[in-house]
Amino acid sequence: MPGFRLRTQILLLQVVIIIASLGAGFGIVLHRVQTETRAEYGHRAQAIAETVASDTDVRSGASVQSAARRQGHPATPAELSAGPLQHQAQTVTDRTGVLFVVIADDAGYRIAHPDPAELGKPLSTDPSIALAGGVEVTEQRGTLGDSVRAKAPVYGPDGAVVGLVSVGVPMGTVADAARRALLLLIGLAALALVVGIIGSGLLARRWRRLTLGLEPEEMAELIREQDAVLHSGSEGVIAIDADGVARVINERARELLGVTAEPGTPLAGLGLTTRVAGVVANPTERPVAAAVNERVVLVASRRVHREGRDLGTVLTAVDRTDIEALTRELDSVQAMSAALRAQRHESANRVHVVAGLLRDGRTDEALAYLDEVAGRAGVTPVSGLDRLDEPHLKAFVAAKAARAHERGVALRVGADTALVGVLTHPVDTTTLVGNLIDNAIDAAADAGEPREVELDVLRDGVDLAIVVSDSGPGFVIDDPFAEGISTRADPTVPGGRGLGLAIARQVARGHGGDVTVVSRGGAGADEPTTVMATLPEGVRDDD
Repeated sequence: MPGFRLRTQILLLQVVIIIASLGAGFGIVLHRVQTETRAEYGHRAQAIAETVASDTDVRSGASVQSAARRQGHPATPAELSAGPLQHQAQTVTDRTGVLFVVIADDAGYRIAHPDPAELGKPLSTDPSIALAGGVEVTEQRGTLGDSVRAKAPVYGPDGAVVGLVSVGVPMGTVADAARRALLLLIGLAALALVVGIIGSGLLARRWRRLTLGLEPEEMAELIREQDAVLHSGSEGVIAIDADGVARVINERARELLGVTAEPGTPLAGLGLTTRVAGVVANPTERPVAAAVNERVVLVASRRVHREGRDLGTVLTAVDRTDIEALTRELDSVQAMSAALRAQRHESANRVHVVAGLLRDGRTDEALAYLDEVAGRAGVTPVSGLDRLDEPHLKAFVAAKAARAHERGVALRVGADTALVGVLTHPVDTTTLVGNLIDNAIDAAADAGEPREVELDVLRDGVDLAIVVSDSGPGFVIDDPFAEGISTRADPTVPGGRGLGLAIARQVARGHGGDVTVVSRGGAGADEPTTVMATLPEGVRDDD
């Protein structure tokens, strides 16, 4: 049916099927109604005939009339018309509403008939079956017209057949009864047709609601587009219906979010982290950063509505691990660059001083000044920095000291530090140390005097232990490693802050180590807030 929408085609097809089914069923029922109606009236005629034939007066009268005919002087029509059998037959006819009640003798001559003119004449139909002792029900035409008639034998006192009773129901009566039954059936069929059409309409309407009004071609195209989008992009996608059941999970989502469940799993069974599950529960189109296993991802979600109907939630995830690593490396480079610029500025000032002294011929003062400058560690001295005999970490800590100085915080290397060798994973190690120092500097800067951060780096064979303490207010939360937990807001950070400790632990665990809070510190505490990180095989001897 070209040109029609699918739901219209389904509606029309169902209506055609209903009409065809009703038509075929109606034809079968019509035939059975007519047959059963004729059989019903035949049984009624038989019952009347057998009742009349069993009547004592009828049996006696039939015996008398049969005997008189055998003796050669049968009753005349006038005698039969005035006789008791004629009266009784007429009474039964009037009471039952049949077409006729006819009584005949054993020779087949009428001894009772609705038409007195037919009395004494032979029956118009074959009486042999009834006179032989059988009961016959047939459709026949007689002197009174077409009828469904029954013939029953009349037995005499000695048990011999002495006549018969024939009862007929007019075919008009049978036809009227069949017509009434058919009208009832037609009404029921019409009602079934109306109910079927209404049901088909409701089904088509539900079809339209379930398919969101899309045609098969549109749904096929949508499936192709969905497959292309879900499996060719770099984003992880999880589609969750309005009942909280995941219906679509692409491979990228499994990789980024660590999902192993199959589609059809409730949201609680997907194994999402608390922060990712929170993004689903409270949809936000602004990306939120989350640490999942060994990755940092940006997750966002949005509600999907169509025609005012809630279709569920779509969660998207983008890998930010590489970007986060580059950001941390860039932070380190920027910190060291800032320290170098400060040193360059200070060096230029010192060169000017030396040049001025030399021009004035004050050579001894110039030499003394140079000796003093050569003994300093740089623009921002770090107490105990000489205990770090590792080039990457030493330069990195010196750069972080400049940032700490800007925040009014003193960064020092602890007396327990004794590091000789080269870092096995310099980028990851500086990333971890940078996160811990940044958090400590921020905490110390928010506290009162003294504002201090102490770093201890210990080597045990090839294993590395990093301990950072600060004079800040301490942790006031149950889980400081939870994603998104931060007392500072920074709109310039995609996904928000609160990932420092989570990323530090992620880096450490990536190499088989861990990050733990040794002391939570806090106001009035006897010891500072202390965080320790371990890195197995984090250092090696300098070859």
